[in-house]
Amino acid sequence: MSFTSALLTVHLDAAWGRVPLLAHFLYGSEDPYAVQATFFDGPAVLARWHFDRQMLAEGLHRSVGEGDVSFCPHEAGGVDELRVTLRGLAGERRGDAVVFVEARALADFLDETYTVTGAGEEFLDVDTLLDELLAR
Repeated sequence: MSFTSALLTVHLDAAWGRVPLLAHFLYGSEDPYAVQATFFDGPAVLARWHFDRQMLAEGLHRSVGEGDVSFCPHEAGGVDELRVTLRGLAGERRGDAVVFVEARALADFLDETYTVTGAGEEFLDVDTLLDELLAR
């Protein structure tokens, strides 16, 4: 399996202002449609999400997504960002979060993912996946 990753600073939108957090973005050829993002506060893992790679890339240019995750371009203080809205359990707002990622850093990471698996070259071996699921 080939992979690429990046450790980026993101900013959590909180009632008292933006809070910087670290986020580890991971992409691997084993799951070619997904980017895993793990959000940290120091050594503690706050949350782990899996994003659709194409939606993440499109979100840098236009609003995409509905339901649990949405992305849209955003500008703050002359810096282009990606606004990521994460929704918790249905009906429970306490699980909702908005984070901002610097667009250039995320675009650089996404460029690296396309060196691992090119756009349109994604392949998921559904037969093997089903065999693994049914063996449990």
